[in-house]
Amino acid sequence: MANQKLSPSFLVLFLLLLFSTAISAANSDFFSKSLSPSSLKLKQQKLTHLHFYFHDILSGQNPTAVRIAQAPITNTSTTSFGAVAMIDDLLTFSPDINSTLVGRAQGLYALSSQEEASLMMAMTFSFLEGKYNGSALSVLGRNPPFNTVREMPIVGGSGLFRFAQGYAEARTNTFNLTTGDACVEYNVYVLHY
Repeated sequence: MANQKLSPSFLVLFLLLLFSTAISAANSDFFSKSLSPSSLKLKQQKLTHLHFYFHDILSGQNPTAVRIAQAPITNTSTTSFGAVAMIDDLLTFSPDINSTLVGRAQGLYALSSQEEASLMMAMTFSFLEGKYNGSALSVLGRNPPFNTVREMPIVGGSGLFRFAQGYAEARTNTFNLTTGDACVEYNVYVLHY
C-alpha cells in the first residue's frame, strides 16, 4: 500500500479541495467584523422619557384598529382568544384626541390568553413631532389591559433611536365597554445613543 501511486486526477481534486477550503476560510469573516461604537459616530448612551396618549378606536366611520383574523373559537371564548387586530393608532400630546399629534402606533395586537384578557403587542411608535420626527421605537410584549399598569419592552428603534432598549408603561385613561374605544397613557423610558 505504501508503494501505491496517486492518480493525477486524484491529486488535482485534492488540490482543488484544499484550495477552496483555504479560500472559504479566508472569506469566513467577510460578512461580519467587530466595530467600536465610535466607528458609527455613536456617542454616549442617554436615557429619554417620552409621554403621550394612544387612541385605539374600534368604532365609527374611521376606526384605527380593525380585526383582521380570528380563530374558530374566538366568538365563544370569554377572552376573545385568537382575535388579531391591525392598528394605526394616533399618539397625541394629551388625552384629547384633537391635541397635537406626536406620532402613530402601527402594528398589530392579538388576544393571546384563554384565561384572562391579554394582548400580545407588536407595534412601532413612529414619531412625527419635534426632534424625534422620523424616528421610531419598536415594542414587543404582553399587555393585560385590565391591569392598572402594564410594562412592555422596547426592543429596538430607528433614526435617533438606533440601538434603543427600554420599556413602555401603559395606563388606561379611558375605556368604553360598549364600543371598545380606549385612550391609553404611555410613559416610555428608552436608552439610546
